[in-house]
Amino acid sequence: MRLVSRWALLSSGCAPVLLAGGWAIAAVLEGPAYDPATQTISVLAAYGAAGFWVVTGGLLALGVCHLLTAWGLRAAALAGRVALAGGGAATLGVALVPAPSSGGSLRHGFIAGVGFALLAVWPVLAADRRTGTPWGLRPAPSLAATALMTVGAAWFLLELHRHGAPGVAERVVTCIQSLWPFVVVASCVRHADDDGPAM
Repeated sequence: MRLVSRWALLSSGCAPVLLAGGWAIAAVLEGPAYDPATQTISVLAAYGAAGFWVVTGGLLALGVCHLLTAWGLRAAALAGRVALAGGGAATLGVALVPAPSSGGSLRHGFIAGVGFALLAVWPVLAADRRTGTPWGLRPAPSLAATALMTVGAAWFLLELHRHGAPGVAERVVTCIQSLWPFVVVASCVRHADDDGPAM
């Protein structure tokens, strides 16, 4: 059995493109009234926003990408695959329960928080200590990825609390979270290629 389905390269590779592309297009549609440094992605996905449909579509596609990647990434420990799939499901939830056009939403914030947490811990839960493990699933890189995502999430919460630049922090951490599955899948594919042709 292969370590990873090769189509997972597509699902994991599309994730960061869909995320960044969605918010970039939506920001252009929103115009100069939107400040990507001080306003979150949720503002673009709120009901009534000019780019609502773009961000919502991007988040739905991102969630599906994470679910497919979790399914195809057989080399990862089950707990990590479940956490990645849970992060994908939470991303779908964020898209289906958007923030209101003004004020906050406890449901939206809760679902987003669960998604952030699951996508932050999945690397360390997916790690494999056995010899010959693909680089992206080794304990040290997995722990470093989880630590980086956790620090990024804390930075986002700090910026949100002090009304600083939460948009910047959110974009950094979500980019890392959407890119790491591709790094892991690519390392598994390369590992399989180095060991010989896949069956």
